[in-house]
Amino acid sequence: MNITKENVDALNAVVKVDIVAEDFQPKVTEVLNDYRKKADVPGFRKGNVPMGMIKKQYGKSVMIDEVNKLLQESLNKFLVDEKLDILGNPLPKVQDDFSWDAEQFSFEFELGLAPQFDVDLKGKNKIKDYKIVATDELLEKEVENIQTRYGLTTPLEVAEEHSNVTGTFVNEEKGIEKKSTFLVNDLKGKKNEKKVIGAKVGDVIELDTKKLFEESFTLQQVLGVSKEEAEELDVTVTLTVEEVTNTEKAELDQELFDKLFADGSVKSVTDLKNKIKEDAEKQFQQQADQQLLNAVTEHLVEDTKFDLPSEFLQKWLQTAGEKELTAEEATAEYEKSEKGLRYQLIEGKVMKDNEIKLEYAELQEYAKGFIKTQMAQFGNMNPEEKELDDIAARVLSNQEEAQRLQSQLISQKLLSFYKENMKFKTKEVSYEDFIKEVYK
Repeated sequence: MNITKENVDALNAVVKVDIVAEDFQPKVTEVLNDYRKKADVPGFRKGNVPMGMIKKQYGKSVMIDEVNKLLQESLNKFLVDEKLDILGNPLPKVQDDFSWDAEQFSFEFELGLAPQFDVDLKGKNKIKDYKIVATDELLEKEVENIQTRYGLTTPLEVAEEHSNVTGTFVNEEKGIEKKSTFLVNDLKGKKNEKKVIGAKVGDVIELDTKKLFEESFTLQQVLGVSKEEAEELDVTVTLTVEEVTNTEKAELDQELFDKLFADGSVKSVTDLKNKIKEDAEKQFQQQADQQLLNAVTEHLVEDTKFDLPSEFLQKWLQTAGEKELTAEEATAEYEKSEKGLRYQLIEGKVMKDNEIKLEYAELQEYAKGFIKTQMAQFGNMNPEEKELDDIAARVLSNQEEAQRLQSQLISQKLLSFYKENMKFKTKEVSYEDFIKEVYK
C-alpha cells in the first residue's frame, strides 16, 4: 500500500491511496475460510463446501468490504501520523473508470485544511467591560417587592392595578404549563394591564410573551423557562385565572428581617438594601461577563483575518448531515455557520497557544457544583460527597449534557484569560442602561 498527499494550495489537498491484492487478500481468505466452516449448503457436510463455491457466492462482496475497511483505517492513520489539521471529513473523488475487477485500486480524497493564522490579543480599548450597579431606585423597588411578598393578602372579586393574580400559563407548542403568581403592575404597557384588570376567577386571557413584563427575568420565573428562552420567547400563552388577591405591605421591622435572613445579619433597612445590592450586583456581573465574552468573540472574529476552504466545506456539507443537501442549500448552510466555524478555530488557537486545557477532573467538579446549586434550591443544603459523585457520573454519561457543561466551563476559562490578557474600556452603568445599550 502507498499513501501520498499533494497540496493543491494552502487550504486544499488530495490524498491518494494505492492498494494492491497483497494488502487485503490475507484478510479476505481468512473471512472466506470462516464462511466455509459455517456454511450450510444442501449436498455438502458442514465445513466441507468447496472453496470455489464460497468464493463465487461471497468472494467479491468480502473483498469490497475488506478493501473499504483497510482504506478507512489507513487514511485515518495517515491523517494522525502526518498531524494534518483538517476541516470536515475527507471527500472521496468520483472515478468514472473505477472497477472492482481490477488487479489494484487507487482512491483519491479531497481534504480541506485548517488555515494558519495568529490571534492578536493586544488591547485596543475597543471592547466595553460593563460594571452594572444597583441604583437607589432599583433598591427601593426591590424593598417594596419584599414588603409585598411578605404582606397580608386578602381575596378580591376582580383584578385591580396593584392586585396579585394567580393562574396557569399554557402554550402547548413550547411545552409551557406553569402555575404562577404575578403583580398586575409588573406587566409592561397599558395594553397588557387592560387585559388583566377586571379579570375574575375562571377567566381565560390570551397574552403575548413578547414584552409581557418589564424585566425578562420576571417572564423567566412566571413561565418556568430558561433565561435564554425568556429573552427570545415570542408566542401567545393562555392564562386561566385561579385567584385574585390584594396585599397589605409588611412592615420593615426586625420580624421581617429575620424571616429574610435567619442569621440575624440584617438589623435595619440600610442593612437590607446592602444585602439586596450585593446579591443583585452578583447577578448583574454574570450578565456583564456574558456580554463581555460575546463582545470579545465578535471582536476576534472581525479582527482575525484568514481564508477558509469554502468550496470544499460547501461540498462537504452536502453529504455531512442525515439529509443530503443541494448545492444551493449547502451554500446557505455554510453562510449561516461560517462565523461560528471561524470562532471555533480562533478559540482552539487561543487555547493551544496559551495552554488552556480542560481536565476531566475539572469537569467533574464543575458538574458537582452545578448539581449542588440545584439541590440547594430544593432544600438539600449539604448533600453527601458520594451522592454528588454518583449524580455527576450519570449527568456526564449523557453526551449532550456533558458537552453543554464542557462548553460552559471552557467559556469561563477563556473569559478569565481574556480579562487577564486584554485591555477593555470599563463603563459603569445601571441595569436599565445596560439593557438599553446592549440589547437596544
